[in-house]
Formats: sequence, structure tokens, C-alpha cells
Amino acid sequence: LYIADGHHRTAAAALVGNEKAKQNPAHTGNEEYNYFLAVAFPASHLNIIDYNRVVRDLNGLSEEEFLNALNKDFVVEDKGVDEYRPGRLHEFSMYLGGHWYSLVPRDGRYDDSDPIGQLDVTISSDLILRDILGIHDLRSDKRIDFVGGIRGLGELKRRVDSGEMKVALALYPVSMDQLMRIADTGNIMPPKTTWFEPKLRSGLVIHKLDD
Repeated sequence: LYIADGHHRTAAAALVGNEKAKQNPAHTGNEEYNYFLAVAFPASHLNIIDYNRVVRDLNGLSEEEFLNALNKDFVVEDKGVDEYRPGRLHEFSMYLGGHWYSLVPRDGRYDDSDPIGQLDVTISSDLILRDILGIHDLRSDKRIDFVGGIRGLGELKRRVDSGEMKVALALYPVSMDQLMRIADTGNIMPPKTTWFEPKLRSGLVIHKLDD
């Protein structure tokens, strides 16, 4: 089951329902405000695409200092100027200074038994974005932006080469098994983790909650 725009939309609907329930002394649970619009796809019809990151600066570091900092937690390999896409889970592709790099976490840098901790988005958020670049809140920090994998690695390169961004990070797509495991354990995916296809057509739906 894929619900509209993930847990944010679901949480917003729940909040509205809770507020309406408080205002209704005759609340039964069957009122219109207890429901929200959703769409369901069979898992076999969904395609999960990578959701990538671009960052405006290196938090005061030079490119050399940044690469040295990455070496603490990752095996860093320069892949040259041709586009390089991560080929497996727990491998990252980085574009910096006109070159593509492969980043592979060193042993013991994440907990593979933790359904959230072993996600590539968590590994990169903790070890790169937070610990090196000083980005702690992916939702509010203006130094970071997100690029759906549907736009390709060329969009990452373009935004860095233009000078708008300093570094780009491409992630391997979350697997369906990882997604199901998180759902089955009652966890919530971190922000900007998955890009689903097919996408629903955009539109506006209005439904009255009161007569």
C-alpha cells in the first residue's frame, strides 16, 4: 500500500480528524473527517527510484579537506569525469569538482540489523550531511536540495557545474524489501528517501467535512 504523499499526508489527515473529534461531543468514528484520500498500488506495479541530494557548500572545508574527512568513514575512489552511478546498496556516487567518486562505508559504520539505520539515506545523512557538512534537519536546512532520480545524474552534474551547488550525492534506490521491512516493524521512512513511479496526476480535490 502506497498512501498518497507518504506519512506527511497521512499525519496531516490524522491531525484534522483529531481536531474534528474534539469539537464533536457526539463523535462515533464514522464521520467523514475520519477518512482521507488514498491510492493503493500492488507492490509489483511500483518502481522505486533513487532520491538524490545536492548541497550548496562544504561547510567551510576545501575540496581536499572534504575528501579527507570522507576517508574516515568511507572508502573513496575517484571514478573520473564520466557519470558514475552506484551499483549496489551501501554504495554512493558523489560529484565534486568535475569528478565522480564512489563512496563505500567502512566496516562498522552502520547497523545492518536496524531497518532505519541500514538505509543508505540514513548512512549518508549521519556520516556525510550531519557529521561533515553540518546539516541536521533535511526538511528545513536551505543548504540542501533534493533531486528525483527520474531526472538522471546529468541534473546533479548540471547544478554543481553551474555553481549553484558545490557537491552532489547519488544514492542507490531503496529496495522493496527494505520498504516492506520498515512498514512491517511500524517504523517511518526518513524524509526524501523514495521516489515512486508511477506518479499520480496533480490536481485539487475538495470534500466537505460538514453538511
